[in-house]
Amino acid sequence: MNKPRKQHLIDPEVCIRCYTCEMTCPENAIEHDDNNVVVNADLCNFCMDCIPVCPTGSIDEWRVVRDPYSLEDQYGWEELPEQGVIADDAGDTNVEALEDAMATLLADAHKGAGGKTKAPATAAKPTVNLYNLGKPVEATVRGNFKLTDAGADIDVRHIILDFQGHPMPVLEGQSIGIIPPGTDVDGNARLPRLYSISSPRDGERSGYNNVSLTVKREERGICSNYVCDLDKGDTVKVTGPFGATFLLPEDHEARIMMICTGTGSAPMRAFTMRRQRAVGEKNGGMVMFFGARTPETLPYHGPLKRVPETLLKQHLVFSRVEGAAKEYVQDRMLIERKEVARLLQDPKGYVYICGLRGMETGVDQAFQTIADDFGGDWVSMRDTMREDGRYHVETY
Repeated sequence: MNKPRKQHLIDPEVCIRCYTCEMTCPENAIEHDDNNVVVNADLCNFCMDCIPVCPTGSIDEWRVVRDPYSLEDQYGWEELPEQGVIADDAGDTNVEALEDAMATLLADAHKGAGGKTKAPATAAKPTVNLYNLGKPVEATVRGNFKLTDAGADIDVRHIILDFQGHPMPVLEGQSIGIIPPGTDVDGNARLPRLYSISSPRDGERSGYNNVSLTVKREERGICSNYVCDLDKGDTVKVTGPFGATFLLPEDHEARIMMICTGTGSAPMRAFTMRRQRAVGEKNGGMVMFFGARTPETLPYHGPLKRVPETLLKQHLVFSRVEGAAKEYVQDRMLIERKEVARLLQDPKGYVYICGLRGMETGVDQAFQTIADDFGGDWVSMRDTMREDGRYHVETY
């Protein structure tokens, strides 16, 4: 019989089909069809290049097997299979030597994605991959509004999509894919670009079958320019929803800390609107550290001023205001360290981080410093919170 071996897999529930791993893999071991992104066991050499680029941690999955799961197996999955019991050559199970082998094989598996991510225990069950590349859904543009000032050097748009009679059961924290028209340099249809939902589950307008997106125009971004130039009445092809962990707890006593930059504010807006509609005039228990270059380039700067502090305590920080010192989200976290410390020590405290990948190091260091203040071991705290579904990071 074959000896036990480690196999690299991708969680189809958590994966948001951004295809970054496939584009990164130097061995061409990762591929996709209309439904799933999969790993070819014959080509994968465990180089780990794909691990740190994954924004969700779905790429950081491993099983010990005698016979690797085939591509056909993986393409048919809706969820990842559990680790099975491996028998020895005589057919016996639970053999100590095999258990030791499994432990050894898995010891270095989780190197790059910051540990396993779990959804909050009270989060609603998400729908995933209802529409795929082979069968997208068509949505109609109902609005395209500029969020940044006319003179700002950053163009960020608020896009409202109407799905009319087609279901789009999104939850706050999920993403959808927009398929830009045309083909790539190889003549293949372009892959979707993923955008986080910035509206709550019952719609941008409550009771309507629509969702909103927060999209920044990138100078050479094929899809971002396509989306930012859409007019009211245009139609777009959409895939999704995607994502099963970066979700809001349904427990209204949960304390929520949101740390974001730029369009990373999209899921935070959805969280805030959902909590406001759910609790009404009651205390929302939410705090946000939101960074941008200037007030003119901070998405939703105007609307945020109308959100009551009882719902959301805001710390808006800017790094390029003329005549003022540069300030980043981690700087304000240290200033508000007592508030941060209280949430970290609260068993109902949740942390959500979304934005540019470069923010992760500074935010993590701020948490480390604040944990040191009250004698906490930040690495252990972070791992425990992640295991409890209370610590979430999606950066790009």
